[in-house]
Amino acid sequence: MAGEHHVDHKVLAAFAEDKVNVPAEEAKERRRQVKHLRERLEAYIAEHPDYDLVKLRASGSTAKHTAIRRRRGEGSDADVAAYVRVADTDVDEAGLLEWLRDRCIEVYGKTKVAEDFVISQHAVGITLRGSGLKIDVAPVLYTGEPDDKGHLITRQGEKVLTSVTLHLRFIEKRKHPDAAGPGYTELIRLLKAWIREGKRNDPDLRCKSFLLELLVAHLWEHGWNGEPLQVNDYPRAIEQVLSFIAVTSLKTPIVFRDYYEADAIASSSDPIQVWDPVNPENNVASSYTEYHRQRLVDHANTALEAVAWAACAPTKGEANDAWRELFGPSFQGA
Repeated sequence: MAGEHHVDHKVLAAFAEDKVNVPAEEAKERRRQVKHLRERLEAYIAEHPDYDLVKLRASGSTAKHTAIRRRRGEGSDADVAAYVRVADTDVDEAGLLEWLRDRCIEVYGKTKVAEDFVISQHAVGITLRGSGLKIDVAPVLYTGEPDDKGHLITRQGEKVLTSVTLHLRFIEKRKHPDAAGPGYTELIRLLKAWIREGKRNDPDLRCKSFLLELLVAHLWEHGWNGEPLQVNDYPRAIEQVLSFIAVTSLKTPIVFRDYYEADAIASSSDPIQVWDPVNPENNVASSYTEYHRQRLVDHANTALEAVAWAACAPTKGEANDAWRELFGPSFQGA
């Protein structure tokens, strides 16, 4: 009947489980393979104390439990940060990646062929033939900072101070059962699926996963329009995130106080300002132009209209069609 929510939390949770989330066994295997890679490299480091490769840390969406199913040709299955000791951060990246690739080949010895190690953009990709998994090992330039801080080379070629460990603590604090709980990361995965479908239809749409994570973190802390972020009601939570983007137009700076005070952030005139919770000088959206901001806001507005219509759609079919505007044809609905 009219006004009935045909697509409710239970429906979106089932969709996430069936179409968005990495299957539990596959996710477990990814983490096992990352652990195995780290153990082999760390054992090698222990045997070579003068080695320039200092330590390794699991990173990225697999470590954060925010990974979604990878489509063919999409990125890696898991990420590892390889901390490389340097005197300063002024290094030749091409040479560094070749060095890191050769070290990975040394560690694996004769158990893999050279073709399994491929230098990609700012990382060394390792393909594990048995499982078909691909792990990206990205160098972090390490000069001895505490808390696993080091400089990561971005896709724009900039060297940005970061900490894999502090980023993991940031999200673990929020997804803890005593805080938001598992709905927190599930919401992020659903939003990532929304953006992926958007990019499939609009190549000019930009919204990195980390930006989505920080928008969710901001709304978890501050709520929206006087209401807490409804992480246990996915349709409502998605509506809140979309409304925040649409109403604010992403013109309001977002700052976190986990590791520094708000007045520590750098001065900026960037169209979107969402500050890295680890580094007050790093606006994670600094490469987004005014065009990118407006594109993302328009995309959120379109999705918000679809969600609003779905909430009062007279039939299940119409409600499902509305949610397909967000998630594409794979959404089967109620």
